[in-house]
Amino acid sequence: GLHLTREGGHSARRIVHAADATGAEIERALVAAAAAHPAIAFFQHHLAVDLLIDEVAGVRYCLGADVLDQAGGRMARFVAPVTMLATGGAGQVYPNTTNPAVTTGDGIAMAYRRGLRLPPGGALPPGGAGLGAKAAVANMEFVQFHPTSLYAAATPAGADAGALAGGRSFLITEAVRGEGGLLYNLGGERFMPGCDPRGELAPRDVVARCIQAEMEGRGESHVLLDISHRPRREVLHHFPNVAAHCASLGLDITRDPIPVVPAQHYLCGGVQTGLLGETRVQGLYACGEVACSGLHGANRLASNSLLEGLHASRCAGAALAAAAAGADFSGPRAPRPLSPSAAAWVAATRRQLGQLMWSGAGIVRRQADMRRALQGIAQLYVETKALVASYGVNTELVELRNLVTVGELIMSSALQRRESRGGHYCEDFPQAVPQVGVGRVCVCVCVYGSPQGLGVGRRASCCGLLMFGWRFGLGWRRSRVVV
Repeated sequence: GLHLTREGGHSARRIVHAADATGAEIERALVAAAAAHPAIAFFQHHLAVDLLIDEVAGVRYCLGADVLDQAGGRMARFVAPVTMLATGGAGQVYPNTTNPAVTTGDGIAMAYRRGLRLPPGGALPPGGAGLGAKAAVANMEFVQFHPTSLYAAATPAGADAGALAGGRSFLITEAVRGEGGLLYNLGGERFMPGCDPRGELAPRDVVARCIQAEMEGRGESHVLLDISHRPRREVLHHFPNVAAHCASLGLDITRDPIPVVPAQHYLCGGVQTGLLGETRVQGLYACGEVACSGLHGANRLASNSLLEGLHASRCAGAALAAAAAGADFSGPRAPRPLSPSAAAWVAATRRQLGQLMWSGAGIVRRQADMRRALQGIAQLYVETKALVASYGVNTELVELRNLVTVGELIMSSALQRRESRGGHYCEDFPQAVPQVGVGRVCVCVCVYGSPQGLGVGRRASCCGLLMFGWRFGLGWRRSRVVV
């Protein structure tokens, strides 16, 4: 039968897994199946820049996306009757994240730019159904921080050797604690039992805050996660990837504790959708981390994102397979490369944005810090917009524009929620307020229309843009396109 494991927040062993790399195994099988399908075309290194939205008789339609060919430096227009956003989260808005380099909030930012803002505290109509109903980017304040990312600087090999592509932190899976791993401070003392009665198996937000408090209270850079008391064969069987990566840095997890720190991991908010991934723009769907379906509420349980991704994409695909239509448009102006000084400014601005996000909307938040950070982000947005106007679109500027947009959405949403709940903990309002928790914070109107559609996204490395339609220059060959 299936081997079930238990992770933080769960009350029983219910998680089907593939050792300690379940997500990678799902992605491997999905990419292999898609690559073998004769009607699916992949366009590697193509970046979706903006959605194509049209309005007829008061109903808004998504007709595809403008896309940057990163290798050739040219813009292309992908036209399709059905488009699905599957672009993942926005982890790169934070300085320390387990997300890959491509998670720059592209889908959320594209949807936001094609909508209108709601007034502060604005809410969606009950149910949100019917023509003219508004759909928003919602719940952006609920940012989940994983308690245990590898702190490579404390390994024998050091921080440089432990760095992953794009500055991503290596994730020490929650299942290590589920299988008996214990957390210690650098003095060799367990601290979780005194922080929460569930100890190391408390939900992620609780464990992350306890680790952060322990580090700040003792002036330490990290804590230790120890699984060495479990049988060696069992540890290596359950956690082969964690063991191999740590071994490459000089750590033997069957004997040595693992140095860990919290890192941004998952965004519970996003483009608001129905249970089939539908938005209220005809032809536009969203699924996975880019979507806010309501499944995770304010605080996702471990491994439920994989379940949602599989289920939502299957349901949306079945609902959209019969859709077909097309349209003709002229393309946008071509981009030009950044000058060295402009490229340096983009890199420095991303670092500045990360520090603003960590200080204002990190694990523990304060209203005054959030206001200061929001002012800084607003200034970065003005400067970024001016540079886009000067240079046109290219990968660096598109990603920066998306990150600044999502950073502003997260900070604005967090300021509006005057309570603490799930992935949002504010020292000024440390308790949950029942009458507040029933509603979502919706910061913008993304789309109008009736729930019927499909989707757009990112690049092949994260299967971000799925379209049924045509790309100009391909002789109007009808196919499914993944960008």
